[in-house]
Amino acid sequence: MKTLLFSLLSLLPIVTQAQTTRHALPNNNPFPIARAVEVSANTGLIFHSGQVPGAANPEAEKGSREYFGDTETQALSVFKKYEASFKELGVGFGDVIKMTVFLVGDPAMDNKMDFAGFMRAYTQYFGTEDQPNLPARSAVQIAGLAGGPGMLVEVEMVIATQEK
Repeated sequence: MKTLLFSLLSLLPIVTQAQTTRHALPNNNPFPIARAVEVSANTGLIFHSGQVPGAANPEAEKGSREYFGDTETQALSVFKKYEASFKELGVGFGDVIKMTVFLVGDPAMDNKMDFAGFMRAYTQYFGTEDQPNLPARSAVQIAGLAGGPGMLVEVEMVIATQEK
C-alpha cells in the first residue's frame, strides 16, 4: 500500500517556491534596488502591464494637478492598484523582480521628473523591514503618457512565481 501511494505521489508535478537570487549593488551602495535578480529554471514569470494612477480628487478638473496629484501621490495610487492586482494573482511585492518606471516631467518642477517624490512612495513598498526584497529597476523620464495631461507616473513589473 505504501509503495502504491509513493508511486502515485511521484507522478504528481513537483511544485517549488520561486527561486530568486538578488544581487546587491556594488560597494555596499544602500540605494534600494537590486543590481540584478536571477531566477531558476523552475520559476514562473508574470509580465504585468503598466499601471497608471487613479484620480486623487475625482471632483477636480480632469487632467489638472488636483485631479491626479503630484508624483508621490500618483506613485502611491499606482502601488495601491498593484496591491489589488497582486492579491488576485496570489503574489506580493516581495515577488517583484524587475520594474520599469516611466515619469513625466512635472510642470511644477520646470518639467523635470520628480524622482524624489517617486522614491518616497517606492520606499513604502520596497526595502522595508516587512518587505526587504528589492527588484532590478529602471526609471526614465518621458514626454507623456497615454492617459493624458496631468498623469506623471506609470510602472510596469515582472513578478517571479513558483512554477505550477
